[in-house]
Amino acid sequence: MIPIKTESAWRGTSNCRQCGIRDMVLFADLNEHDFARIHAPIDDLEYAQGDALYAEASPAQGIYTLRSGMVKLVRSTLDGRPRIVRVLRAGDVVGLEALADGRYDCDAIALTPVAVCRIPLNVIHKLAGNSPRLHTQLMHKWQRALKDADDWLADMNFGTARQRVANLVLKMRSPSNHDMSFLFSREDMGAMLDLKLETVSREISRLVREGVIEQLDKQGRIYRVSQPAALSAPGA
Repeated sequence: MIPIKTESAWRGTSNCRQCGIRDMVLFADLNEHDFARIHAPIDDLEYAQGDALYAEASPAQGIYTLRSGMVKLVRSTLDGRPRIVRVLRAGDVVGLEALADGRYDCDAIALTPVAVCRIPLNVIHKLAGNSPRLHTQLMHKWQRALKDADDWLADMNFGTARQRVANLVLKMRSPSNHDMSFLFSREDMGAMLDLKLETVSREISRLVREGVIEQLDKQGRIYRVSQPAALSAPGA
């Protein structure tokens, strides 16, 4: 953990001005005058795969901007089964709902090694009240989060097993290279799609046999999408 002090938030250990994903994160539009309003440290944190950023219903310490890696948001069903409700990637805000009531509404767990900036809630509340730039960013991120949640619900919970798996492969394509899709464990995929592990494995194997996707690693996490039209076709 590297505490980022007020005076260095703009030009110091965090190096916000030179951030590689600056145009994507929450502070994208802030200027030096905005940063002068920060009176609490921003933590630069890294988590290993499987680590929890926070737990469902726990009091919020802050919200997170995801600089690299992927985070899964998990809720438990009434019968105690974990369901992955969304996957977040670089540029997304994790824990945004905590701005409403000070608590998180999901478990947030690192799907891969991740790097984040944790911003205290009081910093966000103060900046949002004084900086129209941050207020606009917050509304944009919130709107995107709601749309993404709706899209995940529609794409991952309806249709045949093949359609659900095909939709996940499409959704997990790299933003910079749509020929590549980065998946995760079959258990996680089953928890996301509400399918049994065996069903997920069978559908992935079928897509590979048919030449729709090509497995590129031994673990079965990285695939080349050879026939995207076959994945997106009705009844895929």
